[in-house]
Amino acid sequence: GGYLVYAAMTHEYVFDYHHGDVYWCTADVGWVTGHSYIVYGPLANCATTLMFEGVPNFPDQGRFWEVIDKHKVNIFYTAPTAIRSLMGAGDGFVTRSSRSSLRLLGTVGEPINPEAWEWYYNVVGDKRCPVIDTWWQTETGGHMITPLPGATDLKPGSATIPFFGVKPQLVDNEGKVLEGPADGNLCITDSWPGQMRTVYGDHERFIQTYFSTYKGKYFTGDGCRRDADGYYWITGRVDDVLNVSGHRLGTAEVESALVS
Repeated sequence: GGYLVYAAMTHEYVFDYHHGDVYWCTADVGWVTGHSYIVYGPLANCATTLMFEGVPNFPDQGRFWEVIDKHKVNIFYTAPTAIRSLMGAGDGFVTRSSRSSLRLLGTVGEPINPEAWEWYYNVVGDKRCPVIDTWWQTETGGHMITPLPGATDLKPGSATIPFFGVKPQLVDNEGKVLEGPADGNLCITDSWPGQMRTVYGDHERFIQTYFSTYKGKYFTGDGCRRDADGYYWITGRVDDVLNVSGHRLGTAEVESALVS
């Protein structure tokens, strides 16, 4: 029951789910976000879930917000890519809708740059809905670093702090543990209920892929910055960086600069 317990618990606490809420996650059900936060987590919590088949820009870029009004959606969970695309279409497609039923906004799938976060909060949420920026992976089964609505102070672009029992650690390329404010490679040092157990038919590959880079630690493959408040900022995949005059730039930093 580890995965199911974790999917249900994170769905309930991270989205502040209450009985009767209308919940909408726009992910493809074939992606882990669809598995954990369209199927297993919501169903385990007896949630009213909106199932949507379509795209956010047809018949126009107001599609999401019209669906939210029509079905009185309270919790909305989507990807930063969709947010940036809709932001580029202008505020008018959003403001022509009410969105008064919304009380929480979530993001998933990649780091959300501060500019998109601010637009999501100010325009879509009318400055009244917390933005829950969730960091996790297919392999983790559920949320790992995430704010809790009403309990965590938010910072635009930061996934904030670890979920219950999650123990992140930053290390340098040689495996040295980095304390305090730092930039490094994000590892997890202890188990959690939703974690992947193996690679089907090839357990050695599981060990080599996730636990051989830094012995005794689960290596996420993501770069991360921890600030003076202990908040975590995901900078992108460590194998997907640009080296400019000796400075390593993550994809999140480049995307943020492009849309600012």
